[in-house]
Amino acid sequence: MTTGHPRPGPGRRGGHLAVVDPATGESFDEAPDQRPEELDAAVERAHEAWRGWRADPDARRDALLAAADAVEEAAPGLAPLLTREQGKPVTEAYAEVARTAARLRYFAELDAGTQPITDGRPVRSELRWRPLGPVAAIVPWNFPLQLASAKFAPALAAGNTMVLKPSPHTPLATRLLGSVLSGALPEGVLTIVTGREPLGARLVSHPGIRHVTFTGSVATGREVAAGAAASLARVTLELGGNDAAVLLDDADVEEIADRLYWAAFRNCGQVCMAVKRVYAPVRHYTRVVEALADRARTTVVGPGLAPDTRLGPVGNASQLARVERYTARALADGARAVAGGHRLDRPGYFFAPTVLADVPPDSPVVTEEQFGPVLPVLPYRTLDEAVGAANGTGFGLGGSVWGTDVDRAAAVADRLECGTAWINHHAELSLAQPFTGVKDSGVGVAGGPWGLYGNLAPFVVHRPEEA
Repeated sequence: MTTGHPRPGPGRRGGHLAVVDPATGESFDEAPDQRPEELDAAVERAHEAWRGWRADPDARRDALLAAADAVEEAAPGLAPLLTREQGKPVTEAYAEVARTAARLRYFAELDAGTQPITDGRPVRSELRWRPLGPVAAIVPWNFPLQLASAKFAPALAAGNTMVLKPSPHTPLATRLLGSVLSGALPEGVLTIVTGREPLGARLVSHPGIRHVTFTGSVATGREVAAGAAASLARVTLELGGNDAAVLLDDADVEEIADRLYWAAFRNCGQVCMAVKRVYAPVRHYTRVVEALADRARTTVVGPGLAPDTRLGPVGNASQLARVERYTARALADGARAVAGGHRLDRPGYFFAPTVLADVPPDSPVVTEEQFGPVLPVLPYRTLDEAVGAANGTGFGLGGSVWGTDVDRAAAVADRLECGTAWINHHAELSLAQPFTGVKDSGVGVAGGPWGLYGNLAPFVVHRPEEA
């Protein structure tokens, strides 16, 4: 049975957003489509709350730790709702909730501290850190809770307040998270606003906002930066990636195939730092393609709430159309779908896990970010050729090198133009490490102490040395 063309995504209905279950293609709930004056009121409340929130670091720490406990307790409600609106397997939704709580605990324990400055002059100088004020965050639909916490946990720990806008495709779990956190945080410290454009544009250009943090596409990121420039607000932009995995000639294909496959297909390929291109030496090329295709053919695809599902639907109708368009273009250009290559004939936004061979290197599925369950595999003859191709797009978020000789693989990784490189694995981040991109993949740093300092401004105090 087929549903024909997928239904449009979120739409207006009497001041509300219709929220679609990607496993069915049907609306199942709604969220407020908030008005500009409601946004203005949220920013004003953030200013009022900031006065008290910034003044007491110990109270902030206790509140964030209590918030982490509340998130864990709310997991049985949060995770299934996240799966319903986003599509991912419910086990992955529970992991996202756990990561949200862990991030709150991590940043609650960080302290920027005060550092003395010694420069040989007869003065005592100290570097202190001050919060910026109300912060704006705009979060995409692929990891609604995890990326929200990546923004609000360091911002709140630094003493800022936040107005956060989730994607109109996935507002429900974020609104529920806001309700959960409201029991631990003072009123106005974190406010969730939901709605369609131009609500996001109004938020990032709001004169009451001092820092804008955004995760999304390059094109929208440029618009966000331009909007924030109106008030000279600081910006942190994570703008996606087109990560390459380079397999060396000593790679053990069967040993790495599972890790490589799931580095590309986890969350239906809708991960900014997923493997989106594989470069394999000519002599291993057929084996690599077949190993990945074998896994694609046997992956259980279904609704995220079904217990056996390993891969859920594409997140929304517009993204499904993008995946179909990129795949069709590649096939028209001469690529072969060794596995998949088509939408599944069932309700919802399901696309078969797809492995493409013989893809022209200038095909959009290679040069752009497809953001779905489609993986092109390309052959190379020399290592310089592979590195050049890996670096040959405008993106620079992550990359990986796979081989038996780890030192050699690390030397190749040093040549990749990206913010993070992995050896024999991909897309694994700890809370303590920085996360950043180069080229079109972003501006600023998230994660670890760097994420905390990104939400603070230096403040230097000079005083005479005491006699």
